[in-house]
Amino acid sequence: MRISIDTDRCIGSAQCAVSVPFVFEQDDDGFSTVVSGREDGAGHPMVREAVRACPVQAITITETQEA
Repeated sequence: MRISIDTDRCIGSAQCAVSVPFVFEQDDDGFSTVVSGREDGAGHPMVREAVRACPVQAITITETQEA
């Protein structure tokens, strides 16, 4: 899986960072970002819950195929 955040849509509610703090964090302006190196979600099942919890649906998961 590959996680991305639409920075134009994010309102900085921090629901993702609270749910999965080792995958999501907030930048200096208070908007959510994916922790560098964790774009794959680290296989954590709560990542999908963080996507559902986002009030503006700013987080996208793209399924990737393993080689």
